[in-house]
Amino acid sequence: MRASKYHINTLKEAPAEAEVTSHQLMTRAGMIRKIAGGIYTYMPLGLRVLKKIEAIVREEMDRAGAVELLMPLVQPAELWEESGRWTAYGPELLRIKDRHQRDFVLQPTSEEVITDIARNEIQSWRQLPVNFYHIQTKFRDERRPRFGLMRGREFTMKDAYSFDRSEEAAQASYDNMYDAYMKIFTRLGLEFRAVAADTGSIGGSRSHEFQVIANTGEDLIVYNPQSQYAANIELADAPCLIATRSPAGKAMAKVATPNMTKCEEVAALLKRPLSDTVKAVVLAVEPTEEIKTVQIFVLLVRGDHELNEVKAGKLPGLNQGFRFATDDEIKRTFGCSPGSLGPVAPVGPVTIIADKTVANMHDFICGANEDGFHLDGVNWGRDLPEPDLVTDLRNVVAGDLDPNGGTLNIQRGIEVGHIFFLGDKYSKALNATFLDTDGKPAIMQMGCYGIGISRIAAAAIEQNHDDRGMIWPEAIAPFQVVICPLNAHKSETVRNTAEQLYQDLISYGADVIIDDRDIRPGVMFAEWELIGVPVRVTVGDRGLKEGVVEIQHRRQPEAEKITVAQATDFVLEQLKLRAHAT
Repeated sequence: MRASKYHINTLKEAPAEAEVTSHQLMTRAGMIRKIAGGIYTYMPLGLRVLKKIEAIVREEMDRAGAVELLMPLVQPAELWEESGRWTAYGPELLRIKDRHQRDFVLQPTSEEVITDIARNEIQSWRQLPVNFYHIQTKFRDERRPRFGLMRGREFTMKDAYSFDRSEEAAQASYDNMYDAYMKIFTRLGLEFRAVAADTGSIGGSRSHEFQVIANTGEDLIVYNPQSQYAANIELADAPCLIATRSPAGKAMAKVATPNMTKCEEVAALLKRPLSDTVKAVVLAVEPTEEIKTVQIFVLLVRGDHELNEVKAGKLPGLNQGFRFATDDEIKRTFGCSPGSLGPVAPVGPVTIIADKTVANMHDFICGANEDGFHLDGVNWGRDLPEPDLVTDLRNVVAGDLDPNGGTLNIQRGIEVGHIFFLGDKYSKALNATFLDTDGKPAIMQMGCYGIGISRIAAAAIEQNHDDRGMIWPEAIAPFQVVICPLNAHKSETVRNTAEQLYQDLISYGADVIIDDRDIRPGVMFAEWELIGVPVRVTVGDRGLKEGVVEIQHRRQPEAEKITVAQATDFVLEQLKLRAHAT
């Protein structure tokens, strides 16, 4: 590729809306252009990155025995109604009508369509197992699209779906995909972790996320550096930090706390550690046919801990959906504003659920259910009844003990892949059956496996950049090598040497571009550092007089002088392309 024949249009400044590094750098480098909120055109440089990611994903999926097809972006509402997700999926599902007023969706995922294919195409156990996959545009109508390709509305995704005769066979298919994903992300050149995860809206009983490690990641990963344990913080078990409850040591007393609504403020006033306080989170469940009124739940966590909403959403009474209570509901139930509420003697009916650590606390501090007051010296059994339920409610914090030994650390990650064991969640709803060996119909067991192609590009940048621009892993860089001839229009020797290197590298399989534009060297270097091509070869008259060219890897601070005769081999070594001239 020659730069003069390619489209390169870089910007000095990123748009003000670009909040994260990947959005800023991809826009500045001319890789993406915004067309609407969360919707981007992939420009030539950006598209090359996506195609390289796709190629690696496709190769490993094929190697793992998956079969590629292509499902439509537009899907009929009837399939989503069959699965129950037409209403359950929520506002992220973009519903549209055609000219005949028939309902369709822009697919956010394809469980319904692939299950429909399976129930029509697969009749016998002899056709199983099978794993279908495609790489296709997806659309999720995010309320607040942001961070460029990290959280867009339209994106490119690989999704795969396995079908098996039994749960045991389906678990084997799941393990096969887990191994394939490990190979994919290793080949992409990314630092990542596979972590146990919540199944979320997709459903199922087993799930792993593949997280690219980056400080800007939205997810928190809990892991034990001394073991193989790793989990998304949503799923990570938080240990009880108090082995047994001590007896009461003081009388309960009401303390004036004017204008103090946070545990930190109250703890400071009473000169007590924050870990002596308890905060109450009030949740509400809407009425049902059986229960005609709003149900109020009070969830108690220690003042220095945070409620884990995913864990809360799995509890009895809350597992069909909840919301945070309104100020009016809190006032009616507790007789006070949110900043002063507590579990002692609410005026209305509530269900009290305590975190395991809170259930073993004594002499703790909580709201007094009176504005401007808190209670000190509160004890279970004496000052308030035992909780209705004691369970794990909180997020893990760094330093918590792993039950298997060692302590837990926390780091940020960007979810780029997610695999689920679905069981019969969709196949049963859509009646996807096959004739088993006994001649009787049986429900297929399913798994689904997603990779965010476009998000990987953004995640790679979040993990690999400096103040000059992107630093692409070699496997997914838009080009592996850029040759920069200096003042080539003035020097035939520079032109010929650069051209020979260009042709040699192409012949050995390197993905190379030669910058044959008539631009100043400083501008040329700045553009390629911004774009992040891994290896730059600089050819200039001054170096050629010594018989050398300068070769610099994007990750290295200085260039190396290499003889012209050795330059091709040196570059190929840098790229780990072993089948070269020697």
